[in-house]
Amino acid sequence: MIRLRQIALVAADLSAATEEISRALDVDVVYRDPGVEFFGLHNVLFCIGDQFLEIVSPLREGTTAGRLLEKLGDDGGYMALYEVDDLDERMNLMTDKGVRRVWEGGTPDIQGRHLHPRDTGGTLVSLDQPTVSGEWAWGGPTWRTHRTSSVASSIRSFTVTVPDAKAAESKWNELGINCAVEFNEDPLRPEGLSGVTLDCVDPSRDGETMTLVGITFTLKVA
Repeated sequence: MIRLRQIALVAADLSAATEEISRALDVDVVYRDPGVEFFGLHNVLFCIGDQFLEIVSPLREGTTAGRLLEKLGDDGGYMALYEVDDLDERMNLMTDKGVRRVWEGGTPDIQGRHLHPRDTGGTLVSLDQPTVSGEWAWGGPTWRTHRTSSVASSIRSFTVTVPDAKAAESKWNELGINCAVEFNEDPLRPEGLSGVTLDCVDPSRDGETMTLVGITFTLKVA
């Protein structure tokens, strides 16, 4: 099993980005994870259905997130996180395919592995296995009590901008991670996570787009 559970964005100003997302998507912050300070970051998480939208922001110089902000010249997409139920087997495949890990770790409730974006192509990807299927420790202890958004009911997919869409799709297929992702071919734009499609609550908003935290959000009828 593999399922999209979380999308992470990166912003220079966490407070401003938090307000932007909260207002546009009618979502509340459900958690601020102190654990991301290990990466030199602070963050917020929002819950959409049982999936998550995260914003990270650098606390110091020399972070991966900070370098990405410099590369993009703006806020933007950072990472896609998948829930899996066969993490060890999938990581054996990654090793066989020459995919490096940029981080591995977790808690008694969940284990995660970040895959090197140069080896997958497009964006940073995390494979995560909760001890109990469907739980998500990265979202904090109280996420199941979150207020329901009036705008979006779930995260349908994300878009990755790449120089060669067919090659990227083939690579993600080979690695078994071609799930809830679309590829936008544009050799003139920086490679990375560039869009998110949400299942909308109000059918009259079908097809509506908005730019939030540097990426395009699209509303679609479920």
